Amino acid sequence: MKKLSPSLVAVKRISSAVPRSNFAEPDLDKLARLILDAGGLINPIIVRRIGMDAYEIVDGNFEYYAAAKAKEIQPLKGETIGAFILEPENEELLLEQLAILRKTAISENLGEIETIKEQSITEASVEIETLESSSSLEQRLTNIEARLEIQINELKAEHAREKQVLAERIQEIENLISQQLPLLIEAQLADRINELKSEPASEKPSLVDAVPELEQVTCQPMSLLAALNTQNPAQLKANLEDTKLLKAPVIQLILKERDVRSFVSFTNVVERIKGLTDKTMIKIIDYWQKYS
Repeated sequence: MKKLSPSLVAVKRISSAVPRSNFAEPDLDKLARLILDAGGLINPIIVRRIGMDAYEIVDGNFEYYAAAKAKEIQPLKGETIGAFILEPENEELLLEQLAILRKTAISENLGEIETIKEQSITEASVEIETLESSSSLEQRLTNIEARLEIQINELKAEHAREKQVLAERIQEIENLISQQLPLLIEAQLADRINELKSEPASEKPSLVDAVPELEQVTCQPMSLLAALNTQNPAQLKANLEDTKLLKAPVIQLILKERDVRSFVSFTNVVERIKGLTDKTMIKIIDYWQKYS
């Protein structure tokens, strides 16, 4: 028997019973370019002679179509393909060999498929566990966010309640001050007058000399106090200037302060007006008698 060796067969002389559409075109294109780059096919196909110069594929349909693709890309470089030609004297042996190879290839493919299947199952299990873990973590985060939101809302409500209580307390204090402050001021003024009366004559300040006048005025002080709060600004300014007791800036300050808040007593006037003293206030009260 002649020694087995591949022959170069013209691609155009070969035919295949398997449709080309059975194979992915990108795979055929990739192998075709490798055949051109390498200068040939490393895995010869097996063909059977069906005529003087015609052959059909026995094994290697994919390789054949890749070689045909190479010929389409570069006709001069892809004219031939390496092939084992079945001859009558060796056909039975070659087909038996081919059957064993195919059986082995199928077993290997099945093993690879099984391995891939097991890997896919493992990967799917891992992915499911990951998704379950992720879902569980997401649920825990959602629960934590919900609890935090509830606590924040409770803190906001508590803060609003405390703010309301504080505002009510402040309002109560302001109301109490507005009610008690004039009485406190008048009481302090009366205590001060009594203190001045009880001092020895040699130690009394000049204000004591005006105590009788002050007592007389404080009996009916509202005419001046009312004027300081309500009289026409121009008229009040003129009246105060007429006393010759106050400078212009002091008069302007009186007009400004009464717009901010009404004077509640003469003591309050002295405390709020910078440049106005007790003595001057008493003189203004005395001078004001002519307007009463």
